[in-house]
Formats: sequence, structure tokens, C-alpha cells
Amino acid sequence: MIRVLLADDEHLIRGAMAALLALEDDLTVCAQAATGAETLAMARALHPDVAVIDLQLPDMDGVAVAETLHRDLPACRTMIVTSHGLPGHLRRALAAGVRGFLPKTAAAEVLATVIRTVAAGGRYVDPQLAAEAISAGDSPLTTRETDVLRLAATGAPIDEIARRASLSPGTVRNYLSSAAGKLGAANRHEAARLAREQGWI
Repeated sequence: MIRVLLADDEHLIRGAMAALLALEDDLTVCAQAATGAETLAMARALHPDVAVIDLQLPDMDGVAVAETLHRDLPACRTMIVTSHGLPGHLRRALAAGVRGFLPKTAAAEVLATVIRTVAAGGRYVDPQLAAEAISAGDSPLTTRETDVLRLAATGAPIDEIARRASLSPGTVRNYLSSAAGKLGAANRHEAARLAREQGWI
């Protein structure tokens, strides 16, 4: 029996996925979570085989949740389901060790099949998203620029970004200026918007 943890803040979608998976003889939903923190706590307590994580949880990015699970519970395989499948999201997820990536529009039988594939150590990426990711190319941003821009996207002021990133305010300004230049943006807010549209943050 494959034990599955479902993480999605939309109760209707999470409940529907649980009901559909309950129809499968070899799958059982052992836990449901609405936030990243709940997902991590339940995974640590129950050790599921597969965690099916929404890309955008209210308190954490789904890829960040997956990264933490890989570090803390390497036996728990992860997959991302999303209604916002941008090429950058897919690239970040794969770099983080996510084994499956599919849109929420996928059919129930596809979801069940992908869970089985991931549980067995395989990979599955939605073909349309894979094609878009290949054609979109890589992010021009460095890891630090991406981190700082992600914090800037929350609307945080420079001093707060500096504190949260353990950098000086001047260094934060330099990273934001560099990121804006690479993206052809007039300011950090436009740079954050452009990077988010590509799925790079």
C-alpha cells in the first residue's frame, strides 16, 4: 500500500483528490494538510511514501516544502500539483528533487498513475510544461539575486530584506539592481513581477 500525504490549502480540491485516491486499491491517503508547516509536521510524524504538494501554499512555497522533506525524510518522495505551471516553477522543482510535476487539470487516473510512478522511484513531468520549460530557457538570475528578489516580491523594505537574508542593506540594493538590469526592469517591483511571471521566484 502506498501511503500518500496531500497538501493543498483549497479544501474542496484536497477533498476531491482524497476521494478519488480512495477508489484506488493500492493507495491510501494517510494525512491532509492545508499549509507548509502542517505538511512538514504530518510528514515527520507519519512518514508517507509520497507527498503531493500544491505549489502555492499560504505560508510556504511548495518547492521549499519539498526541499525540506528531501533533507529531513529522504524516503518520502515528492510531487507538485499546480494551477500555475510556469517553466521556471518546473525547473526549480526538478532542481529541488521533486519527482512529479503536473497541473491540477490532470485526470484522476493520471494523478494515481503518477503517484505510483513516483513511489517506485520514477519521474513524471507534464509534457506540455516540459516543452514550455525547454523553450523558455534558464533564469538569468543568480541564486542570491533570486532569493533577494523573492523577498522583495513580498513588499518588504530593504532593511527587512537585509535582515531576513543576512546581508547588508547595500548588498541587497546591489543584488536588486543587478536583477532589475538583467530583466530589463525599471525597479525592484517590476523585476519581481517579471521574475514571477516566468516562475523564477
